[in-house]
Amino acid sequence: MNPVEDKALRGKVAVITGAGRGIGRAIALAYAKAGAAVVCSARSGGEIDETAALINAQGGRAIAIASDVIDYESVEALFAGAVKAFDGVDIVVANAGVGTVTGTIEHSDPKLWKQVIDVNLTGVFHTARAAIPHLRRRGAGKIILMGSGLRQRPNAGLSAYGSSKAGMWLLTQTLALELQDANISVNELIPGPVRTAMTDFGGKCQFNEEWVKEPEDVVPVAMFLASQPDFGPSAQSFSLMRRA
Repeated sequence: MNPVEDKALRGKVAVITGAGRGIGRAIALAYAKAGAAVVCSARSGGEIDETAALINAQGGRAIAIASDVIDYESVEALFAGAVKAFDGVDIVVANAGVGTVTGTIEHSDPKLWKQVIDVNLTGVFHTARAAIPHLRRRGAGKIILMGSGLRQRPNAGLSAYGSSKAGMWLLTQTLALELQDANISVNELIPGPVRTAMTDFGGKCQFNEEWVKEPEDVVPVAMFLASQPDFGPSAQSFSLMRRA
């Protein structure tokens, strides 16, 4: 990466949920290296403190703010904290999510099913809703929602997860339509299977003919979306899956 590319996000402020590990941490580190000030968020503070410390140790700028995406007031406080620390918000990566296997619909626990929807769909709504006023004040912005290829086809035992991601794709398109007047682009990033603590892909889970990635493999697309011009792509899905 040349010096110009390395500072593609200079002067920008990025808020990343689920930034304590895996894909979220990889994106946070990359955005900071590209010149952005980064607000690392997750439900608990320990891992996001580590992410922020890694960024600051490398000469970047980052803070950690614990926030639960299920709680809208908590998410509002996250963005208020970001603005207080860095005077605004330009990029939002809604990465917080759960991949819980809820079992067949017939035998699922309704409370667990609702929990997946609450985090993966309502939590994304909360994140976008709380971010919009701050992005509007900047005159432009980027919202990147972390999708899944499992929204495209039924999978036994994963009805809650698939439904949450299918709903999130429609939310992506609706947000893009509603925010085009404000130069705020909204896009979905589908990583495909990635080796993380949550998924255990490459361990007990196997994907024949699929590219099982490391979190860092998702970074180039996340960087592309964050660094596009104000009139760049919106309402689009960018997938790293080999199979449709």
